[in-house]
Amino acid sequence: MLLFKRKRLLLASAYFVILLLLTPTQGDSNSEQSYKIAQPLELTPKLSLQLKLHAFLLWSSVGFLMPIGVLLIRASSNVKTAKSVKLLFYFHVGSQIVAVVLATAGAVLSISNFENAFNNTHQRIGLALYGFIWLQPLIGFLRPDRGMRFRSAWYLTHWLLGIGICVVGVANVYIGLHTYQERTGRSARLWTVLLTVEVAAMAFVYLFQDRWNHVVRQEEAALGDERSEGSTMYPANDHKEVIVVP
Repeated sequence: MLLFKRKRLLLASAYFVILLLLTPTQGDSNSEQSYKIAQPLELTPKLSLQLKLHAFLLWSSVGFLMPIGVLLIRASSNVKTAKSVKLLFYFHVGSQIVAVVLATAGAVLSISNFENAFNNTHQRIGLALYGFIWLQPLIGFLRPDRGMRFRSAWYLTHWLLGIGICVVGVANVYIGLHTYQERTGRSARLWTVLLTVEVAAMAFVYLFQDRWNHVVRQEEAALGDERSEGSTMYPANDHKEVIVVP
C-alpha cells in the first residue's frame, strides 16, 4: 500500500514538472516573443557543426535507438526458444544504454555551447526528456521478478514511459528542425521528410507486430482444430489384425 502511494506521488510529481516546464509564465511569454523576433542566428562553421552534431545525437537516441529497442522487446514475444528471447532482451538493453549515452552527450553539448534560457518549446521539452531518459533505465533495473505482486504495475509504468519518451522525443526532433530553419533561415525540408519516412516505417512495424501475433495464433488454432478432427475421424488402430486361414 505504501509503495502504491509512493508511485502515485512520483507520477503526480512528474506531471507537475512537465506542466511547469511547458506552461510559460508572463516573463517567459515576453522572452519567447523577443526570441521569435530575434535576428536570424549567424552560423559560424563551429556552431554549424555543433548544431548538426546535437541534432544527430538526439535523433539517434530518441528518434532511432529507443524505438528500435521497443520493437526488439516486442519481437521477443514471437520467438519460440529461450535463447532467442534472451538475445533480443540483451539487444534491447544494449540499444537503450547506448541511447542514454548519446542523449547525455547531446545534453552536455547543448548546455555547454548553446543559449539555455529555456524560453522556447524545444528547450523545455528537451529538459524534461533528459530527466525521463535517465529515469527509464533506473526503472528498468528495478524490475521485479515474474510472479511478484508489483510486476504488472512495473511493466505498465516501464512501457508507458518508454513509449512516451519515444513519441515526445520524435516530436521534439521535429520542433528542433523547425527551430533550426526559423533561426538560421536554412531549409530543413529534406531532413523532415526523411524523419517522417523513418517514423512511418517504425509505426508500421509496431502495428504489424500485433497483427502478426494475431495471424500466428489463428494459424496455431486452425492446426490444432485439424489435428483434433483427424484424431476423431481416424482413431488409432492399435489392436492386432486377425488373419483367418481356411
